[in-house]
Amino acid sequence: MQTTRLGNTGLVVSRLCLGMMTYGTPKWRPWVLDEDASRPLVKHAVEQGINFFDTADMYSAGESEALTGKFLREFCRREEIVVATKLFHPVSMAFSSGIAPKANGHRPPPNTSGLSRKRIFHAVDASLKRLGLDYIDLYQIHRWDPATPIEETMEALHDVVKAGKARYIGASSMWAWQFAKAQQVARANRWTPFVSMQNHYNLAYREEEREMIPLCKDQGVALIPWSPLARGFLAGNRRADDAKAGATSRANTDEIALKLYYRASDFATVERVTAMAAAKGVSNATLAYAWLLHKGITAPIFGASKLPQIDQAVAAVELKLSADEVTQLEAGYEPHPVLGHS
Repeated sequence: MQTTRLGNTGLVVSRLCLGMMTYGTPKWRPWVLDEDASRPLVKHAVEQGINFFDTADMYSAGESEALTGKFLREFCRREEIVVATKLFHPVSMAFSSGIAPKANGHRPPPNTSGLSRKRIFHAVDASLKRLGLDYIDLYQIHRWDPATPIEETMEALHDVVKAGKARYIGASSMWAWQFAKAQQVARANRWTPFVSMQNHYNLAYREEEREMIPLCKDQGVALIPWSPLARGFLAGNRRADDAKAGATSRANTDEIALKLYYRASDFATVERVTAMAAAKGVSNATLAYAWLLHKGITAPIFGASKLPQIDQAVAAVELKLSADEVTQLEAGYEPHPVLGHS
């Protein structure tokens, strides 16, 4: 496994990050694996040299954090690994996605979501308790909070770092101007800036190439995109009628994927990936991850529910693509509306 620095920091991470949303409890989402089914997958990832793990307090209403901490204490030396988690959404089995105050047609209890000072201080302590760790390596805001002044959020995150509860802070999907504003507020007040951006980026959705990715590259901010396989869409086993007759539990229950992808041009992208992957003798997943690594991504955050999926991801680190092959994969891309900020 190759390693790299996380942006301009001295922190060393593997070129792949294992996303822990798949591990928790199927009570939250039907495709989530429980502890017994998850353990061999995380162990295998560690054995393949992955030292970077990303979860969030909302995943399985905290159970993902609990399993992440348990597995990593079991399989790893704490000083060698990088544990990332996120806050913003409510930590509730009833919550699955969307901007918190309007999720599922009802509002969460007061102060249980967002990025207020109160919420941040409560959330970091709750995450540390579930993880069973003394500190979080990378503490990320899951989304932008329009209801809280960014000055309040950045100062609170700075205080979390100075208290030793987090080593670095990062952000996730938002508009580029919002990210730039947050960074400027931090610099102007000599507070801790964000060192990473976890954005929505893959071969089927490339809108981040317009503003966010150039901004991060210019400022030395690490890019650790979520959904590098477009929630499994790029694997090549999705069909237009997945909502009724999907081949997998994830395919026929993933309402988010159905909203983000599934256009004719998206299926055309998958066809290009499938053709080149077959010619190279690799899986669609390996090729899609390799494309990201060739685009200057620090570490894509991939999910795995089966052991071979980990091996496919690891194989991407050594797969070489020519400039012409990268161009072939990107040909015919049709711009999307901006998706994934909420």
